[in-house]
Amino acid sequence: MAHNLIQRTPKSVTTIAVLGAESTGKTTLCRDLATHFDSLWVPEYMRTYLQDKWDKKQLTCTWDDLLPIAQGQIALENKLAIQAAETSQGDHYLFCDTSLFELMAYANWYYDDCPTELTHAALIHHYDLILLTDVDTPWVADDLRDSPHQRDEISAYFANQLTHHKKPFHRIGGNREQRVQQVANWLSHTNSTSR
Repeated sequence: MAHNLIQRTPKSVTTIAVLGAESTGKTTLCRDLATHFDSLWVPEYMRTYLQDKWDKKQLTCTWDDLLPIAQGQIALENKLAIQAAETSQGDHYLFCDTSLFELMAYANWYYDDCPTELTHAALIHHYDLILLTDVDTPWVADDLRDSPHQRDEISAYFANQLTHHKKPFHRIGGNREQRVQQVANWLSHTNSTSR
């Protein structure tokens, strides 16, 4: 695996990856969870990268963008994982708004292929809890979103890929408060069984 795609999460940090189709509340959930647990969250690097590309040249994602996006995502995750480990209060949680697994799935969805290094990294990366957001929030347009009518199909594809690659996950839906409570319950159970 490429050196710059290695996940470097300290053992004291519990990582939660939030995956899902576009406009299903992933970022909102990560922010809400970080607030609830007084912890850190990892933004989706792809949005920053592609928004900059769009703003400068009105260009969208291409195959050549996949590895730079993956490298940026894992660099940001690793940086924040170290910061999460250094916090001195309570549990050390890190909520990740996407992961390389989602980027791999999107690559295969849009291009019918994925760079080998990205696939390898996506499949060996570990998260203590993987969440797949339900398609129960309104679709909101922006410069980057392009699939308002494919969210259910994409969500089913993600679920299929997670199952195929033996990545256990929880579906999560409901309003903001309900979603946070569901995650709090799962994390409480995870912590109690690991002690």
